[in-house]
Amino acid sequence: MRIDYQLLPESERKMPPSSGENLGFGTRRTNHMFLMNYADGEWRNPRIVPYGPISLMPGAMCLHYGQTLFEGIKAFRHADGEIYTFRPDKNAERSNLSAKILCMPSIPVPLYLEALHRLIDVEREWCPTLPESSLYIRPFMFATQDALGVKPSKEYIFCIMLSPSGPYYPGGFSKAIRLLVTKTFHRAVSGGTGEAKAGGNYAASLRAAEHAYAQNAAQVLYLSADNSQIEEVGSMNHFHVRKDGSFVIPAFTDTILRSITALSVLELGRLGLIKAREESIKIDDFLKDVASGEIIEAGGFGTAAVISPVNEYLLEDGTVIKVGTGEIGAHSRALYELYSAFQTGLQPAPSGWLHKVEHYV
Repeated sequence: MRIDYQLLPESERKMPPSSGENLGFGTRRTNHMFLMNYADGEWRNPRIVPYGPISLMPGAMCLHYGQTLFEGIKAFRHADGEIYTFRPDKNAERSNLSAKILCMPSIPVPLYLEALHRLIDVEREWCPTLPESSLYIRPFMFATQDALGVKPSKEYIFCIMLSPSGPYYPGGFSKAIRLLVTKTFHRAVSGGTGEAKAGGNYAASLRAAEHAYAQNAAQVLYLSADNSQIEEVGSMNHFHVRKDGSFVIPAFTDTILRSITALSVLELGRLGLIKAREESIKIDDFLKDVASGEIIEAGGFGTAAVISPVNEYLLEDGTVIKVGTGEIGAHSRALYELYSAFQTGLQPAPSGWLHKVEHYV
């Protein structure tokens, strides 16, 4: 499909942040966004336009029935001056899985990738180079049909916006976090939308997150509906490291969102670069092994934070269980440095992981 450009005059464009600015995470916007409409069974009118409001009717179905999905991708400027996205094809594939679960239309992966690369090309100056920074890419889709019956919409908008960002958590990788182990709140049940990156799943997590914040925890660790198995953290897949240095991730089910970072870690395991595996993990066994020292490190995997080390778990009865020495572990640090080196081009990444942003205009 031909992508139309409707760009701001140079004189009306905002300037990118200066090299020394504190970027925060997700608070900045570039000058343009990508838009595309779905109607009558097809995608049409792909375009890059000035970033700004999107008009919706009050009856737009996304506002009433929650048909929304999104993704998070990162781009990095390498030493050669070029910009590379990191595994965006996997995000496009996951987006189409989410769309299938939510009865929304899929987007051909080549079109998805061309759209985000063309937008990044327009906004090249906005890609930061500070340590732990990136150009964060937020593709999302929402239902726009003006109808009040509970059914899938027949019309949608797909949008991509860009945000030059620093680390997700203040302090970045260097600051370990506390997790609240909750048996009160649950993220998903089998047969639902837990495997989709759906807006409603995140809305449902806010109450649990506020409960965690009130107890000085950064996030909650969700368990299965019967409170027996570890599932995932509110914004990340969970992991732990055993004494032999192996990374263990809770086995993926239809109640767990498959983090591209976690999937990449498992792939690094298959390539023999680290030890990594999936495993069903009983919460009681996990806490016992943390307390005994059999588990020496723990944390979360996700695009936004990459790796968030966890230094302690807070139980709902007030018990605090420290992980290892309470400091960031050597295995987590080594993996973070390896993964970041792949992203930023300091070390050759596995084949197909990096996608160069071509010069289109």
